[in-house]
Amino acid sequence: MSAAQLFFPLPPNLSTFSTTPSSQALFIISFAKPISNNPHFVKQSVSSKKRADFRAFADDGDADGGGPDDYDMDEDEVEEADNKKDFDVDYDTLLGGASLAVAATGDEIAMVHSSSFVFTQGWDSEKIVDYRINEEEFHKISLLDCDFFIRKPPDPDNDVYDFREMYVTPPDTDIYAIPRVLAPMPQKYIRCAMSDYGCYNVTEPPIDAPRDPMYKSDREVLKVFLTKHYRNRRAGDPEFALDFEEIYVIDSKTKSITRAKVVVTVPGGRNRDRKNDLLVIRDSGNSFKIIPSEERDDPTTVIEKEEWKKSRQDMERHLRKLRDFSVSNWF
Repeated sequence: MSAAQLFFPLPPNLSTFSTTPSSQALFIISFAKPISNNPHFVKQSVSSKKRADFRAFADDGDADGGGPDDYDMDEDEVEEADNKKDFDVDYDTLLGGASLAVAATGDEIAMVHSSSFVFTQGWDSEKIVDYRINEEEFHKISLLDCDFFIRKPPDPDNDVYDFREMYVTPPDTDIYAIPRVLAPMPQKYIRCAMSDYGCYNVTEPPIDAPRDPMYKSDREVLKVFLTKHYRNRRAGDPEFALDFEEIYVIDSKTKSITRAKVVVTVPGGRNRDRKNDLLVIRDSGNSFKIIPSEERDDPTTVIEKEEWKKSRQDMERHLRKLRDFSVSNWF
């Protein structure tokens, strides 16, 4: 079964499942932080305290964003002041009338001085440092191939990240190195919701060990997504929403962090209602698109599309052996 599109309620322990082609591994996107008051991953109603559903799924294809943003921005804008110079969100050029300015906001988090802070941005990637860190002062993010550390400023919600100091180590070791940074990182504190993209590998016991459990499940986290809180609002804020335009991706295999390239197909520019956003994640966590929530497909439709696509590819490979042309005419 292929579940490239999944919908799930938005607790911080949220999960999404799919299978890999190479094995019966089950992919999951889940919130690592337990919540009693933690907000939904997609949206929360302003007028009601009732939590909305988190819905993330895959669709037929990716929209091609074709140009600069369709809105104008004030020069004295505060929100996204650090990142807008270095990273442009790809807005769908077919959406017209999105020339909206962004109002200034005072939702920045006050910087806190720390005697142990070390500014690591600009250092050579994968350079091993000659000191140890106090891991209690960092968010420890455990992945399959490495442990990632991002400085954790003091905050009761425990969801503030300082990307100016980051380290990576082999799993459960104290050999700290500078990670590969593939995109500009924010220069101020930001609140993020953490989710991970991983798999469960289910294996049978060996024949010579009949008393072992029938099946064994191993959890493997391949990627971690850090999604910024819109305007740095706290989880319990009635106006809380996640800013899907700003997602930071930590990759276990490359031991790197980057900012996701997000295509926005929702009209309204930056000043739109974020509670109507629906995030689509495809291609094993490499493709991100924001669409209106009313365009969602049900899980059965998505699975059928993915199964048809895979079945067609399998049939093409089989028929290619029996003919002298490459592609069939599919009606």
